[in-house]
Amino acid sequence: MTIESVPQFGFGTKAIHSGAPIDSTTGAVIEPISLSTTFAQSEPAKPLGIYEYSRSSNPNRDNFEIAVAALERAKYAIALGSGSAATALIIQSLPINSHIISGGDVYGGTHRYFTKVANTHGVEATFVGDLAADLEASIRDNTKLVWLETPSNPTLSVTDISKISQILAAHEQKTGNKILLVVDNTFLSPYISNPLVHGADVVVHSVTKYINGHSDVVMGVLATNSDELHEKFRFLQNAIGSIPSPFDSWLAHRGLKTLHLRVRQAATSAQKIAEFLSKSSGVVKVNYPGLKSHKNHEVVLHQHRDGLGGGMISFRIEGGAKAAAVFTSSTKLFTLAESLGGIESLIEVPAIMTHGGIPKAEREANGVYDDLIRLSVGIEETDDLLADIQQALAVATA
Repeated sequence: MTIESVPQFGFGTKAIHSGAPIDSTTGAVIEPISLSTTFAQSEPAKPLGIYEYSRSSNPNRDNFEIAVAALERAKYAIALGSGSAATALIIQSLPINSHIISGGDVYGGTHRYFTKVANTHGVEATFVGDLAADLEASIRDNTKLVWLETPSNPTLSVTDISKISQILAAHEQKTGNKILLVVDNTFLSPYISNPLVHGADVVVHSVTKYINGHSDVVMGVLATNSDELHEKFRFLQNAIGSIPSPFDSWLAHRGLKTLHLRVRQAATSAQKIAEFLSKSSGVVKVNYPGLKSHKNHEVVLHQHRDGLGGGMISFRIEGGAKAAAVFTSSTKLFTLAESLGGIESLIEVPAIMTHGGIPKAEREANGVYDDLIRLSVGIEETDDLLADIQQALAVATA
């Protein structure tokens, strides 16, 4: 029996014990770091164990993948050198002259890859503002994939994964054309949402964010239940070679063990901060899935664990870009920096930071205005974070 194979074990139990066998040689409770790049063979083409070369597989990477698969309720997980590498691998698995459809409000790095790199591989991307409403009209004969962020980065739009999956299933039944549904689950982590359960074919994460959770690893992962996709992705993982190091895999696996504790605390604090901001003068709009006022709050209630909104918030402030700059420079606990999902709280202005490469008209069409502020709520004491937001708001709107 393995922990990850027993459905009734809770999330936290799986997070701690999945992919964490006792070392058979030393009895070590915590797995050792296997830095060797190559492994001995008893005779040509006959390894002594199951490993030959660390680009193809490594004990630390394998154990991390087992753990992620267990938490995402997937058969397989494949670790890559970054979230962007995971995106690239998925797109490179498509045939030349493929068409993909993406939500319009996506991470700036994903937008950059789709618009400036994917096309050089013969893949064209179309961005759709409201996938639930406009997906069917956007499908072409050569459409092979739909890319969905939910909640989206940075406006926290929520999409009903089951609804998108049903649209694609109906299209396949009618035309015979299978269109993959890929969901970027970075903003929520496997603790709050499992997209595969709701009909996604592939789920992808920037491990750098919540899964690792300590802002000291750059890494990505994807997970799937499809044998065919796993075989294709595993081949590309080895062929392209964009893999995480054994040490990064070990660090990310260690971080993953406390994922449930970190994410719940961040979500609890974020809920209170979002409620405060929504009642504050000087704040134009608050984007947070946990608010009852959120456009798709009903989807949140059935798609997210316990209706949690996650640890990410974005909001617009009166006074435009100047006020946003003052606000982000006035916080004491929220550090002005890109990235998210760490134990420490971060703050940024997407229009000139994470999404600065997207043309202004396109940004604003998706709600990314110059005065939009994005918060990554950490696991500091909630009252301390609230006080920090209160004093920064007072300074910025004075």
